[in-house]
Amino acid sequence: MPVYDYKCEKHGSFYELATIDDSHKPQACPQCNTLSARIIRLNPKVLTMAPERKAAFEKNEKAQNEPVISTADRRKYDEQHSKGCGCHNPKNKSKMLYTARGEKVFPSMRPWMISH
Repeated sequence: MPVYDYKCEKHGSFYELATIDDSHKPQACPQCNTLSARIIRLNPKVLTMAPERKAAFEKNEKAQNEPVISTADRRKYDEQHSKGCGCHNPKNKSKMLYTARGEKVFPSMRPWMISH
């Protein structure tokens, strides 16, 4: 069970074990039994973090489940790709091999390096 932080008006902060379903409910202060609201503590490093780094973290969090734009869209605006990275050159065609059942066969020693 997760531990959540709560804050009593008189006695300050304390923590309690609670289920995720009950995490939003107030908890009784261990000293005076007054119902106290849950608080969310921030790491002090978040407050002093450079704005560029904070923006990068926020962007990554927003895109953690799916990308904002597809690879094809990204390539339209990618400066290196628009200058001619060579990926559409017939000489640079992928050497990927396929079995009769359609499974990929990696001819190189680095199967994790497929292409961009």
